[in-house]
Amino acid sequence: MPAETVYSRFRATAQAHGEAPFLEVLEETARIYGIAAETVSYAQMLGRIEGWREKFRAAGYGHGHRVGLLLQNRPSFLEIWFALNGLGVSVVPINPDLRASELTYIIAHSEMNAAVALAARVDELESAAREAGRAIPVFAPDGPVPAPFDGPRHAIAGDTATECALLYTSGTTGRPKGCVLTNEYYLHSGNWYRDAGGLISLRRGCERMLTPLPVFHMNAMAVSVMAMMTVGGCLIMLDRFHPASWWEQVRTSRATCFHYLGVMPSMLMGAPESGRDREHGARFGFGAGVDKALHAPFEERFGVPLLEAWAMTETGSGGVICAGSEPRKIGTSCFGRPGPEVEIRVVDAEGQDAAADMPGELLVRHAGDRPRFGFFREYLKDPQGTAEAWADGWFHTGDIVARDADGDLHFVDRKKNVIRRSGENIAAVEVETVLNRHPLVRQAGVAATPDAVRGDEVAALIVPREAGSGAAAAEEIVRWALERMAYYKVPGWVAFVDALPLTATEKIQRAALKTLVAGTMEAGAFHDLRHLKKRQV
Repeated sequence: MPAETVYSRFRATAQAHGEAPFLEVLEETARIYGIAAETVSYAQMLGRIEGWREKFRAAGYGHGHRVGLLLQNRPSFLEIWFALNGLGVSVVPINPDLRASELTYIIAHSEMNAAVALAARVDELESAAREAGRAIPVFAPDGPVPAPFDGPRHAIAGDTATECALLYTSGTTGRPKGCVLTNEYYLHSGNWYRDAGGLISLRRGCERMLTPLPVFHMNAMAVSVMAMMTVGGCLIMLDRFHPASWWEQVRTSRATCFHYLGVMPSMLMGAPESGRDREHGARFGFGAGVDKALHAPFEERFGVPLLEAWAMTETGSGGVICAGSEPRKIGTSCFGRPGPEVEIRVVDAEGQDAAADMPGELLVRHAGDRPRFGFFREYLKDPQGTAEAWADGWFHTGDIVARDADGDLHFVDRKKNVIRRSGENIAAVEVETVLNRHPLVRQAGVAATPDAVRGDEVAALIVPREAGSGAAAAEEIVRWALERMAYYKVPGWVAFVDALPLTATEKIQRAALKTLVAGTMEAGAFHDLRHLKKRQV
């Protein structure tokens, strides 16, 4: 195997680019985190990495160890990750939103040997570790590096096959799975972005990428970080997405491109128009989930294309699909077509190839003699789950898509989110997209609720724009929706809530949503609008 690793690639780029900027911390992010606003050159970052690397080496960290990182989007996350990678140590990024039972599960399941955490979270992680029966050392970045749990191990340089990170899925539909990711996974993500071309062409040594996405998830950690490292660009990591200051951050940072997800474009479109809307240097936005009705208006207003893409933690960039070249089918749910390096199938419930424009599950693999190239290696401690995901030599994504006559793919919904009502399949995301356009709706979440006659009925939990919404508002929303989609897709039950359960990347936590729907129904807080749902002749 080639000897290249994430650490060795950064070191090579730093030696080539020296004083060029690698990381910028903006004033707003610095103020929120209580750290210095700064621009860190490649040479400076390499010096910090080498300092950490020596501390961890001296403490006995080596190949086979795993270290948890609960550090948010701070420079220390990258410094420690790269340093540990240079010793053959894997990292376990931890979502700061997780609490006691979730932390206990990840510590026990990953068998991590230590954790580096924000000072305010050290006690909590120590308690979770004791509950897990694994009393690992937990320490803040400004403290000494303690010896690892289970004793010292030999440090190695590693290669492309060495485990780089154990990344847990967001758990939107169930308990998080630990995806084992190698150096090859990360290196290929950087290579893919470097070579993608078209509208997402990256220029060596001059790109400045702004991301508000969490570095403990695949998008920022594998795609944004590795892309900039690979082309010698500068990464600007925000603490999170702030719609009110977004365009000022784009301008101040001199960003040439940015990443987005979910409701971010919708929130930006909700702001008052300004004469400065096009006053920025961003050449493109790269992401997923833009409301198809807002896609063209967004590009017209802000003068920057939003390039929709598809990938998963499991696929990495080995199976990425992107609408990165013209013509793009703006105003639809199209996310492009696979390039020559990716093979796909769209299959129906019986596993047969679906006809054009018919929805089916997306299956993917890398083309050539290595179908798993660039993908995750396995689900940790779950060989059956890994085998099922790769049944018949294809990765089964669980995403329902449709392929049009041109060969372009259109996203429908997650397989587990499809509601089966009286024999009709209803995509929760499609219903949510329509409801989110109503002026009374800030955000909608849709799930199935049992129905004695129809099997399932559509239930909608709505976060209203104004407090005090009741039966009249629920009826207004349903009557409005009946004019915009098939009657059977419209919610038969509507309830108003203060907030929906969301992941750190603003995705709806589907398992938690279903639990919330059941609890709300039990509490009698839903408005029954089923009588309004009638087939139109």
